[in-house]
Amino acid sequence: MSLFNNTLPEIHNKLHQKEISVSDLVGHALETIGAREDKIRAYITVDEEQARASARQLDDQLISGEERGLLFGLPVGIKDNIVTEGLRTTCGSQFLKNFDPVYDATVVSKLRAAQTVTLGKMNMDEFAMGGSNENSSFFPARNPWDLERVPGGSSGGSAAAVAAGEAYFTLGSDTGGSIRQPASYCGVVGLKPTYGLVSRFGLVAFASSLDQIGPITKNVQDSAYVLQAIAGYDQKDSTSAKVDIPDYLNALTGDVKGLRIAVPKEYLGEGVDPQVKEKVLDALKTLEGLGAVWEEVSLPHTEYAVATYYLLASSEASSNLARFDGVRYGVRSDNPDNLLDLYHQSRTQGFGPEVKRRIMLGTYALSSGYYDAYYLKAQKVRTLIKQDFDRVFEQYDVIIGPTAPTTAFKIGSQVDDPLTMYLNDILTIPVSLAGVPAISIPCGLADGMPVGLQIIGKAFDESSVLRVAHAFEQNTEFHKQRPQL
Repeated sequence: MSLFNNTLPEIHNKLHQKEISVSDLVGHALETIGAREDKIRAYITVDEEQARASARQLDDQLISGEERGLLFGLPVGIKDNIVTEGLRTTCGSQFLKNFDPVYDATVVSKLRAAQTVTLGKMNMDEFAMGGSNENSSFFPARNPWDLERVPGGSSGGSAAAVAAGEAYFTLGSDTGGSIRQPASYCGVVGLKPTYGLVSRFGLVAFASSLDQIGPITKNVQDSAYVLQAIAGYDQKDSTSAKVDIPDYLNALTGDVKGLRIAVPKEYLGEGVDPQVKEKVLDALKTLEGLGAVWEEVSLPHTEYAVATYYLLASSEASSNLARFDGVRYGVRSDNPDNLLDLYHQSRTQGFGPEVKRRIMLGTYALSSGYYDAYYLKAQKVRTLIKQDFDRVFEQYDVIIGPTAPTTAFKIGSQVDDPLTMYLNDILTIPVSLAGVPAISIPCGLADGMPVGLQIIGKAFDESSVLRVAHAFEQNTEFHKQRPQL
């Protein structure tokens, strides 16, 4: 049996009772990576030498018998758009194929302080732009449940690694659903915290008003542990929120009696696969049986969310990615004619087609004469979407629906149809635009592929989101299902 089938407290106890060592955990992870990575391709970089060295150092500390935190010694993977000192960070792009950061992101520093072991950097869509991991400029990751299907994106490698047992947990980033959608496709737990709860310092920016780092884990309890370690104010991040961080583990009571659940009719309407809808309704019955009540509500501006998101996110991306010019870091064109040609050739050679598409869309939306018609109007619609959530949360504790309208699709089936690809995020994007927290947890299988249940909470009320997710998880077996590799 895989060591990673143990819960986090079980591994913690085994370590402290000397039944296993950190080197055993790391060795097991690296052995699994060696056996499965040719098929899954979840990692862009595996840092085996440093991981084994870190494990040996932590084993020496175990001998002292000093009490350690619950994340001590756990092998983890970091999405490749989160900078790691001395460990290559590519953002899945040829532009940064030679970029070795000189500092750690705040979340990485916090995990180092918790004494985890970094296994490597996770595969992703280039600069986090994509929903299938097919936009990685190195190679696409594959879904452990079916190697002919996508793992989702842009944190596809992060989700696939957890599902395949190649890391105990991973970090991803979520701009419009990039933690939750791959978690849904791969049958694992993915949490997008409230915007501002987790520091973005060291996260290579895609859309700064939307980007948020969060954990991908095997179960809800582990998600709470990781969030506890990475949440909190950071003066290095100007969008970091000064809020008290509760004990998220205390929220895992299993009690949802009297909980008021809102179910948006737009989330179970046209475009949602009937089997996905059936699994979500079954999940609501489970929660109802635990004492919760649910009612249908409306989030009327949902239909405008995808268009709003792609205007805003692409506009921010066109600004953020202007720094990649061939001068400061990243690849540089050989033998340019002049400075302008250096910019042009470096960006032409370094960026992939999806990144170029979004830069062009964003630049157009921000250009003179079009700003008011597109970008400004999209900001106004974003406010309306947020107000939809505010009104529902005046009467309800959480909002529940599917994470994605379908299960994972075949590799290559949508790569030439970007509009269809964009619509896969129709149920996650509104949450990102509103800046509220949400978690995706497994709620069953449809034709052998995982279905994700999305639980959405009020701003900075991750405790309620985790409480509901944990209560559901404890009364089902879906989170224990694993792909057969």
